[in-house]
Amino acid sequence: MLVGILPCLILKSIILKSYEDRAVDVQTAQIQNQCTILCDQLAAMGYPGKKAAEAMLPELEQLSSIYNGRVMLIDSQFQIVEDTYDLDEEKTIVSEDVIQCFEGEGTKIYDAKSGYIEVTSPIFAADKESVTGVMLVSVSTTPILDSIEVLDAKAWIAEGIIILTVAVLAIILGAVMVRPFARITSSIEAVNEGYDDNYLHENTYTETRLISEAFNKMLGRLKILDDSRQEFVANVSHELKTPITSMKVLADSLLAQENVPVELYQEFMQDLSEEIEREDKIINDLLSLVKMDKTAASLQVKQENINDLLEKILKRLQPIAAARNIEVVFESFRPVNAEVDGVKLSLAITNLVENAVKYNIDGGWVHVSLNADHKFFYIEVADSGIGIPEESKEHIFERFYRVDKSHSREIGGTGLGLAIARNAVVMHRGAIKVYSQLGEGTTFTVRIPLNYIA
Repeated sequence: MLVGILPCLILKSIILKSYEDRAVDVQTAQIQNQCTILCDQLAAMGYPGKKAAEAMLPELEQLSSIYNGRVMLIDSQFQIVEDTYDLDEEKTIVSEDVIQCFEGEGTKIYDAKSGYIEVTSPIFAADKESVTGVMLVSVSTTPILDSIEVLDAKAWIAEGIIILTVAVLAIILGAVMVRPFARITSSIEAVNEGYDDNYLHENTYTETRLISEAFNKMLGRLKILDDSRQEFVANVSHELKTPITSMKVLADSLLAQENVPVELYQEFMQDLSEEIEREDKIINDLLSLVKMDKTAASLQVKQENINDLLEKILKRLQPIAAARNIEVVFESFRPVNAEVDGVKLSLAITNLVENAVKYNIDGGWVHVSLNADHKFFYIEVADSGIGIPEESKEHIFERFYRVDKSHSREIGGTGLGLAIARNAVVMHRGAIKVYSQLGEGTTFTVRIPLNYIA
């Protein structure tokens, strides 16, 4: 409605103003022409002089009558010689326009506020060089203003019709134009009933097409998250059920036998203890992952010496590496202090180093390095282990994903370590990447800001 109405209002103002200016210019030009003719006649009749002025009085009154104005003749002494209104004869008039006209230049003034046009025209002597008098004409612009009022009234009538038409069209077109958005709203509300492939296709406008594409992408992401959640629940159930099933089988085997030898009894109890330990590790990893899934507000950030932190982690894991004759080397390029949650970062690095040891070859090596620049610090964990296949790299940070399930269960892996590590790094506004060749080892690089930004 604004797009239709505002241009009409602006156009009306422009047209009326243009008409007023044009009408004033035309009337001013006509008056100037008449003044020039009369001034030439006065000069030819020997003005200044009372006789010449009286002889021209009928023409002056005719000019005054035609334009509903006032005509005055002024001599070189600034005295009014003739006045068609008979009000100011023999009086003196001194004004800027009259003085300028005596210098040989006619003037014209339009006073819109008072509603009059004033024109001065010089009366030249016979030699055409000196000015012997001035003709001053004042004309009312009431007829022009009356015409403008009539036009303004008609313009308002036309504008009223246009506004009404625009309003009706705006309502109708508005209702038609928002229908695609109403359909989009209905489709979005229908998501409560469940997901569907290619759910939204509204291509009426470019905007609705873009909204549809964005919505479908979001819906696809939600479906992936929902599938991931269901898969996670299924994996958790499976991982927790496996040790319980093993323990039940062992317990049932003991109960089914009479007079079980002590050696067999101890062997079964050892197996039960290992399954319980495995169950406990899965539960602890799940609890750690749940804590990592909470918002970053749960981080207990403070200044930590990263060098000391890494040395403590490697010292704690040294016995595991020594049991397989794996050499663990720590290389620090400079002292690093950063704002981190020491517990969560330790958990992430511990998982990376522990994986580097567990999935290594006997007699291999693990190299941990620490470096920093003005903005980030970098931790690199490299090993000489079995490596990761190319097709598995994009999945290794998923919960319960295992590259080699049989090997992972053999060494006690739960498939949650790298998911925990990634969550901890992301909570610190950092990034983690993996580089690996099958059979040639793996390298994890971690980048974390020195100053934590909430």
